[in-house]
Amino acid sequence: MARRPTIKDIARQAGVSESAVSFALNDRPGVSQDTRARIRRVAEELGWQPNSAARALSGERSGAVGLVLARPAHTLGVESFFLQLVSGIQEVLSAARTALLFQVVEDIDAECAVYRRWWAERRVDGVLVVDPRTSDPRPALLEGLALPAVTIGEALSPAGGAAARPGDGRGAPACSPAPSPAPSVTPPATLSSVRADDAGAMAQVLEHLYGLGHRRIVHIAGLPGLAHTVRRMESLRTEAARRGLGPDQVRSVVTDYSDAEGAAATRRVLAEPDPPTALVYDNDVMAVAGSAVAAELGIPVPGRLSIVAWDDSALCRVTHPRLTALVRDTAGFGRLAAEELLAVLAGSPPGVRISERPRLEPRESTAPPPAHT
Repeated sequence: MARRPTIKDIARQAGVSESAVSFALNDRPGVSQDTRARIRRVAEELGWQPNSAARALSGERSGAVGLVLARPAHTLGVESFFLQLVSGIQEVLSAARTALLFQVVEDIDAECAVYRRWWAERRVDGVLVVDPRTSDPRPALLEGLALPAVTIGEALSPAGGAAARPGDGRGAPACSPAPSPAPSVTPPATLSSVRADDAGAMAQVLEHLYGLGHRRIVHIAGLPGLAHTVRRMESLRTEAARRGLGPDQVRSVVTDYSDAEGAAATRRVLAEPDPPTALVYDNDVMAVAGSAVAAELGIPVPGRLSIVAWDDSALCRVTHPRLTALVRDTAGFGRLAAEELLAVLAGSPPGVRISERPRLEPRESTAPPPAHT
């Protein structure tokens, strides 16, 4: 195995002292511009890379940010949302020559343990936090660790940033759910956030289906502990009540986002004495699975059942019939988050960025319900 080049190797080949190499590679004064350029050219030719552990011990940045995902592993390979989100994040980080450290864990406690370990080892300069919870211990933990963070997917509401509060992590709160639930949790002002209008998006969906004449609608929702799931369910109830529709007509059922649970939930609600005439799914995979169940049961889409998918994807566009879906720039969502975190790491105060509201694109899977329903 080839030996990793060192500062001593660079100094010998460039014909300078090791201290000059250190000054040049760390952007410190003490060498001329010509010497700095020569040293960097030699370092590149030798394939030299900084030692992240040594840099952390010296108080320098690690050059990496972290993303931890606490989701059932079997739901990740088929869901396009996170692939697009990470694509947008990586686009920004790559341009800034910043690495993304990614880890999948079983639950929220394991996620918090990773943050503690990364902080102790100085593995990352900051973190991107996804899936805000209804009772979320992570913002307080990150605040206590003084680990810069951007939460992705908070509720859309007027808010502003504030200067980060210093902390050394001693006595940081335990990572366990708070005992009293809340409809949503806004992160402390010391954390940045990228916010999404889930309530407004659901209002679009219900307006579309109600306008077509649907009065029995079921929302096949995702994980019940996620704040955006709660926001969508609350918006559905609110918009239904505004139109005089009760919980016996419009309601939500929760799943784990997988195609298997999406299909099982579809089968259950379609077997009811008064089945829904429209189904709204929290992701594309469940929507496609639900469409397949309807075909298996001999229920034509959209002749007897209309289907809406929350996130548009190639799956929605190649399925027959093509699925009505909420279209949003998910990669752009990731770019906003990465840009905000890099801005904070560069010295900007924490703030709030607003993602564009998804727009509903009607396709062949939605139509008026049969006249006799």
